[in-house]
Order: sequence, then C-alpha cells, then structure tokens
Amino acid sequence: MVKLIGQFVSCCRAAGLRVSTSEVLDTLKQLELIDPTDELQFKALLRANFAKSLRELKHFERLYHLFFHEMRVNAEDMQQAASQIDRIREATDLLRKKPHDNPMYDAVVDFLAGNPMALLAEMRRIHLESDDAAAPARFNLGPLASRFNVLLQINAAANAAAALLENNELNMTPADRHNLAAHFEERVEAARSILVYEPQAGDGGAKKVKTHEQRVRDLGEKAFSSFTREEVEEMREAIDRLVRKLKNIVSRRFAVRDRGNLDVKKTLRASAKYDGVPLDIQYRRKSLRKSRIVTLCDVSGSVWAAARFMLNLVYSLQDCFDKVNSFVFIDQLTNVTGIFEEQDISEAIRIVMEEADVHYSAPTDYGETLRNFKRDYMDLLTKKTTLIIVGDGRSNYMNPEDAILGAMRERCRRVIWLNPEPEKLWGTGDSEIRTYLRHCHEVRACRNVNQLFTFIEELVI
Repeated sequence: MVKLIGQFVSCCRAAGLRVSTSEVLDTLKQLELIDPTDELQFKALLRANFAKSLRELKHFERLYHLFFHEMRVNAEDMQQAASQIDRIREATDLLRKKPHDNPMYDAVVDFLAGNPMALLAEMRRIHLESDDAAAPARFNLGPLASRFNVLLQINAAANAAAALLENNELNMTPADRHNLAAHFEERVEAARSILVYEPQAGDGGAKKVKTHEQRVRDLGEKAFSSFTREEVEEMREAIDRLVRKLKNIVSRRFAVRDRGNLDVKKTLRASAKYDGVPLDIQYRRKSLRKSRIVTLCDVSGSVWAAARFMLNLVYSLQDCFDKVNSFVFIDQLTNVTGIFEEQDISEAIRIVMEEADVHYSAPTDYGETLRNFKRDYMDLLTKKTTLIIVGDGRSNYMNPEDAILGAMRERCRRVIWLNPEPEKLWGTGDSEIRTYLRHCHEVRACRNVNQLFTFIEELVI
C-alpha cells in the first residue's frame, strides 16, 4: 500500500498537483483508521489530504481516475493479472527497442506499460507554456507544435504495438493477443484524452455541477463493460425516458396509419344528421402490422453487458412489436422468451444470469448455436421477422457454420449484427465477424448506450 500511494504521489507531482511529504505521512498514518479495500473511504482520504482547493479537486479527480482505473490491468484473478502484467512488460520492452529518435516515444511507451509520469510531466510543460501571458497577441505555435509532436508519438507507439501483435513477435496465444490488443487500445485512448484535456483557468475554483442531462450524455459514450452499478441504475432512468418517447411516437404513427380508405357509407350516415354540413368523414379501420423480433445474445464475458441493455430496451418496447423471441447462448442456445414475458426486466436479467440453463464456463461456439437454432427454432423466421444478433463473433476457432446464417437470412426480413468490439479488432484472432458479415443486411459497432439508442430508434421508428 505504501508503494502504491508513493507511485500515485509521484504521478500527482508530475502532473503539477502539489503534494508535500508531510501530507503523504499524514495519509499513511490515517490509513490505519479506515478500510483501504473500501474505495469510497480510500478515495476520500486521498482527496482530503491532496486536494486543498476546489481548483485542485477537479485535477485530483482526473488523476485518481487515470491512476486507479484507466491504468489498472483488468483480470479475473491475481494469477491472470500477474500473467498479463508480464506480457505487457515484455511487449513494451520490445516497443522501446524499435528504431526511434524522439524521447516522447519512450514516454508514451512508459504510459502503455503503466507509468504515466513522463507523459504527465510533458503535458504539464505544454500547459504552462500555453498559460504564459507575456505576449498578449501570441499565436500559441509553440504549444501547438508540442501537442502535435505528442500526438505523432502516440500514433507511432500505437502502430508499433499493433504491428508487434499482428506479427506475434511474443509467440502468444490468440486469446492473449486479443487481451493485450484491448489493453493497448484502452491505454492509447487514455493518452489521447490527456493530450486533448484543457484545464479551465480563470474560474476562481468555482464548482461546476453537471446537469443530469449532461451526465447521462457523458455516460452514453462510456463502454458498456465499464459501467458501475450506480451508473447502470442511472442509465435505466435514461432508458425509461427513451422508451416513453418512442412509445408516444409509435402510438401517433399508428393512429395516423390506422385510418384506412374513405368509407362512403359510414360518412353519409354520420353526416346525415347535419344535412351534410359539416361532413363527418369516416375511414375504414385496418389492422396494424408490426414487425417481429428474434434476438440471439452472446452472454459470455464483456459481451453480456451490451446484451443486457439490448434485452432491456427490446422488452420495454415489446408493445411496439408483434412478437419478441429472445435467446441467449455461449455454446448452447437457451430460450429466455418466457422469462422476459413473465418477469420484471430486472428480475428477468437476474434469472438469466443465475438460474437459466447457460454454461457460463464453456468456450463460446457460434457454430453450435446456429445449429441449435436451425434444428429447433427455424420456423420463427418469416418475412416479417428482424433477426438481431448481439455478439463479438469470436468462436474459438470452431466451425462458424456461416451457411446456416445465410439460410436464416433467406427466411427473414432483415439480419442485423451488433458487435460490442472496436471495429479495428473485427476479423483478428478467432473473430469470425468478417465471415458472417456477408450474410447480414447490417453489421454495426454497439459499444455504448448512445450507439444502442440510435439503433433502437431506427428499429422502432
């Protein structure tokens, strides 16, 4: 714990947040009074000692999130984390040996390895250069050139990392390469966010509170797999508002379309009591035609986060569809339609996670899933049906059975595939998404709530 706090203090100092030795000693002494494994208590302790004004508070929050969240290694257990850290160290050692002549490249590689101090120190220097008001009519070419240099080195390191993984210079398994690629992508995005960050000066440390709409909009850009429990609840409120909005739109649309052709007999009969003035026009009523939805949701790993929100939205809007049939899978197909029709959405999701007949420890097998659907549920697909598949298309090098998906396309109105993976990872390793793509009417990235909202609006309206 002492080493961890020491590293965070070094990070704060490199970024320009003043932290004295006495404040560090006070923090270490006060650790005995709290539970360090409780993040709320731990963060409150660091904030109380290191952020001494409202102006510094925002700076502290940014550095805390960077150091303890963005720079952490995501792993299911300590053994896996240690293994991934070793692979990151080996990869970054190779990246440092690549030919280059710019010290900022080394700083970016250090950032990818988990040491942000050099990059933060450079960004602090650029901010100080930008704040130099000696020349009122300055053009800021110096800071702009410095930022451009940092951007070039971030891109150079990102390209070098991608080439290293593509050539498999570390002789890793496909799963390890996929995990390391995702790790480097997150670190590169964090480095770019630091580059574009502009500290707000001249506000006197005034506290700026985001409106609820601004916070929801920000959360809408956050990856599904990064949501905390509190953020999931907050997004449910946003989903409820979207559902009400779409239901109103659909009801008005159906109210207009419900009017069929002019019914002459009813019009004359209704207008007779007024002697035809005014004319009370009557229409023949026609039955409403709604589409049917069939969803196949991969519930393995991080893909489940996207599938959960997808099922939540579809079943909240099931009145807008003629019928919704839902299936979840990892290696075998499980029909969960009845669970979602009989239970509240939250309870249905809990049952799917805890009680449904899903083999969560099994390797994902899209081919077996498609074989199950062809054998048992092919008759659900008609020319009124939209088939929605939510998954990353990673099938552990097993037979993808893409011909079955082609047969399913022939039977239904549309096939839409939502992939929660970054598009640059499509087709890498064991990903079969490029194989499935030619059998789909549409394949789109769906990594966050905003992308999902856009898709649902297009689907319903």
